[in-house]
Amino acid sequence: MDEQVTNIILREADRQNTTIELIASENHVSSAVTEAVGSCMTNKYAEGYPGKRYYCGCKNYDEMEVLAQERAKKLFNCGYANVQPHSGASANIAAFFAFMQPGDKYASLVLSDGGHLSHGLKINISGKYFEPVHYPLVYDEDSPDFETIDYDAVRDVCLEHKPKMLLCGYSAYPRTIHFDKMRAVADECGAILMCDIAHIAGLVAGGVHPSPFPHAHVVTTTTHKTLRGPRGGLILTNDEEISTKIDRAVFPGSQGGPLMHVIAGKAVCFGEALDPSFKTYAKNIVENAHALSEALVSRGYRLVSGGTDNHLMLVDLREKIPENTGKEVAIWLENAGMITNHNGIPKDPRPPMQTSGLRLGTPA
Repeated sequence: MDEQVTNIILREADRQNTTIELIASENHVSSAVTEAVGSCMTNKYAEGYPGKRYYCGCKNYDEMEVLAQERAKKLFNCGYANVQPHSGASANIAAFFAFMQPGDKYASLVLSDGGHLSHGLKINISGKYFEPVHYPLVYDEDSPDFETIDYDAVRDVCLEHKPKMLLCGYSAYPRTIHFDKMRAVADECGAILMCDIAHIAGLVAGGVHPSPFPHAHVVTTTTHKTLRGPRGGLILTNDEEISTKIDRAVFPGSQGGPLMHVIAGKAVCFGEALDPSFKTYAKNIVENAHALSEALVSRGYRLVSGGTDNHLMLVDLREKIPENTGKEVAIWLENAGMITNHNGIPKDPRPPMQTSGLRLGTPA
């Protein structure tokens, strides 16, 4: 192997083995996933779908993709799965193009309140080609629902703007998502309900967070994070007509050849998540998050929304150490062997590269 590349990989392995991983979107895959992703499945193009390829020699690739699809469907208890998206953002964009035309409106949570850049950031394709309208959190500090999704406001925003799609699922939201409430709003305003469960997919699979099904029309997710698989994307639905639109939006709509070595890793990941031990793992994630959040509160730190229901928490540093930014604190922690990320908090007065908050997670 290339000596320079080997040395970098060995240093990274040492870093991972000697630090505590507290980034909410990161995890450690099994050796079986690593072996699959590093296999000879990387050598071949497999444009198209099982049984409908544009290249010969795809028999084993068809079998692998069908295996991944079937395991994903069983894991999330749904009827259809597209395992080809290269990432969560790719899955989101494919879902957008399956249901919307450029310029169409969709409703989502703004990035600064816990959304994701692929949910409408102006410089992202989701904000350039489509028109996001954002619903808010509860900003009333006296409310017991302070800094959680304002479901009444979601309804108001959707009834006013009539979006083609209502998007829920977030990158920095520590509370349970009420998919049933979102579906009720979507039905009332005639929108497609898209649930991006990238952060909580493993919790859903492990039974410690409510499933977006049967409420969601379409579900997107990553396959890493709490799902503990290779870096990649996944799209799920229970509707055959929707599945056809999704397949076309992925290929040939937004991607060419699938990464079959990664799909092999996804198949392994889904198989691991179907094992009963995964439910114990998911339960431990949430219990560890509760323990960490309670310890932080007991030491005088304020958490956004007051705590967590899932795998992550947002620490508001302004009261405890107002003179320091989230970025500074994240660097201090890295120097102490704890890997985190600085993160904006709702109504954050600091810019995104500084922030007043820290995001912590317990999947790893």
